[in-house]
Amino acid sequence: MTPWPHRLLASLAALALLAALHAPAAAAPSAAGGRSFGIARLKYGGGGDWYGNQTSLRNLFSALRHRTAIPVSGDDAAVVEPGSAGLFQFPFVFAAGHGNIKFTEAEGANLRRWIDSGGFLWVDDDFGLAPSFRREMKKLFPDAELVEIPFDHAIFREPYPFPAGLPKVHEHDGGPAKAFGIVRDGRLAVFFSFDSDLGDGLEDEDVHKDPPEKREAALRMAINIVQYALTH
Repeated sequence: MTPWPHRLLASLAALALLAALHAPAAAAPSAAGGRSFGIARLKYGGGGDWYGNQTSLRNLFSALRHRTAIPVSGDDAAVVEPGSAGLFQFPFVFAAGHGNIKFTEAEGANLRRWIDSGGFLWVDDDFGLAPSFRREMKKLFPDAELVEIPFDHAIFREPYPFPAGLPKVHEHDGGPAKAFGIVRDGRLAVFFSFDSDLGDGLEDEDVHKDPPEKREAALRMAINIVQYALTH
């Protein structure tokens, strides 16, 4: 895998401008002398189970550390609220759940500033999150559409090929797994995985009893998402 730090460092620099009073933990020096980054879990309001997939990001961190050259910081995700200045410490934020997601006006404005400053938001629908997520994205970005991402997009190509798009981990309504995104200034800035349940596929084996091939597919796709976010 080729080095990727320029995109990450550019994002961190832009985010740091809006978090001048906060030391950017996401850009802490790594042991190898490079720059490391952290992933945060979004603690959103509205009643949805933002705290689900409790082992998912820990397993993703381990895979990034052992399979890639990405110098990830820590062993698990931090927790960040959408309206906090701490959001700007992280170039990559994950959210998941089954229920309702809702942002206050101040939270939405802060989240939009973070995204437009270089942040990448991955939202994984555990089943039932889609209606409220679409509503909130329309409020945040009335000038941008949540569009389906084609199978030939770079996010499905490296480092693992997914020629048919997102892998299907859980059945849900039985429809095909789909990926949607919001593009800001030519950059895919919001990634929404729907009817796939990648987060559950990342969990410890004993949580959902998913077969090894589904768990491996979920892990590979998650690595693709992280690498894409940090290199484009």
